[in-house]
Amino acid sequence: MKYISLILVLLLISCGNKEDILLPKANTTIINNVADHSPIYIFFRIKDKDTLAEVNRKNSIITTNWIFNIDKRLPLKLVIPEVMKLQDKKRKEKAHKNEKAENYYSYADSIGKNMAFIPFTKVYYIVGKPKKDDFVIYFKKNTDLVSLNGKYVKKSDLLQEFFSIQFILKPRIVIQFDKNMSYEEYIQNKILVRKFDLYKTNPISPKEFIF
Repeated sequence: MKYISLILVLLLISCGNKEDILLPKANTTIINNVADHSPIYIFFRIKDKDTLAEVNRKNSIITTNWIFNIDKRLPLKLVIPEVMKLQDKKRKEKAHKNEKAENYYSYADSIGKNMAFIPFTKVYYIVGKPKKDDFVIYFKKNTDLVSLNGKYVKKSDLLQEFFSIQFILKPRIVIQFDKNMSYEEYIQNKILVRKFDLYKTNPISPKEFIF
């Protein structure tokens, strides 16, 4: 699949109308190509001063990899419920289920000047707070700090600070995202969390909390 250099705006032409999605930007590529895929679009809309997330999935095929093209301006509280519905539909499919089909978020690599993708097939979203006995890595809106169970550290120090913790009894470790953060900021934070995959066993639960 060929992409225009530095894709910041994704265009969808449907029924003679040109639609645009402003993709999130990040400075690295997780995956640079996804074969056998179908697109899903979630548009940014304004109606009577309210922000809406409008889904277009009419070209999605259940047996393919799904690429979620989502406008970076949308807040998580609008994006994630729509993503959950689509995930649930794919997971419950029986007749034409493809166990190898994955789900990916698309974004623009501003350094490599290409379209890139981050997988999230195994993520289970929960709208709400984690349990009190969970160890929570909390990403708040518009800050360079991240909370490690109440202790704020710089995002650049996240892994170093996390692995310096001596757990007596290892709790369930979960990630919570501020529901009001933009989808772009969410993608940038997810790319940071992907660095946990560099270790032999990723200690982070696949559940993500949005609150």
